[in-house]
Amino acid sequence: MSSSEKEHTGGPVGDLPAVAPQLRSLRRRAGLTLEAAARDAGLSPAHLSRLETGQRQPSLPMLLALARVYGTTVSELLGETVADRDAIVRAGDMEPTHAGGWTYWQAGASGRGMQALRVRVPYGSQGDIVRVHPGEEWLYVLRGRLRLRLGDATHVLAPRDSAHFDSLTPHRLAAEDQDGVELLFVHTLLQSPTAALCLGPITGEMP
Repeated sequence: MSSSEKEHTGGPVGDLPAVAPQLRSLRRRAGLTLEAAARDAGLSPAHLSRLETGQRQPSLPMLLALARVYGTTVSELLGETVADRDAIVRAGDMEPTHAGGWTYWQAGASGRGMQALRVRVPYGSQGDIVRVHPGEEWLYVLRGRLRLRLGDATHVLAPRDSAHFDSLTPHRLAAEDQDGVELLFVHTLLQSPTAALCLGPITGEMP
């Protein structure tokens, strides 16, 4: 079992009821076997099978990985639709989703190349996960302080600070304070079938 798979060892999915059937349906639509999809997403076939049957809850990084592999968006994985790609997303329509300890709200229309989220990261959640994937990311700190590691450099971002970086730079996000951090988060995933998403712990503690 990889480090990304160890994040969730709990019971059946409760917060994301639409994910399990969507994962299976989108994998089949992409013409991928369970083994091929799991390999491309950095998961074991057994773990992907548990995600597809609702026995495990995917983390946000896992959703991003699977969205890239299936050539779709996190919104579609979650079964969310926005009629005719409505340009306006009302606050009342932003239902919270819980994954991997994070809470996030879709802040943009589904089916777009650029995905916008409002994200709450609790203290200690996914703090050992390093992400590397194609695309770009932009984030803006709304509340709290974010500890952002980019390559070998570590930055602490306060409210109204932002960061914009190439997602191929190894990066790690964690809340600096016990109260957690809230972000606006925009990412693009270059949907290449040969691109790899790498998830795993870094050696040692973040300075």
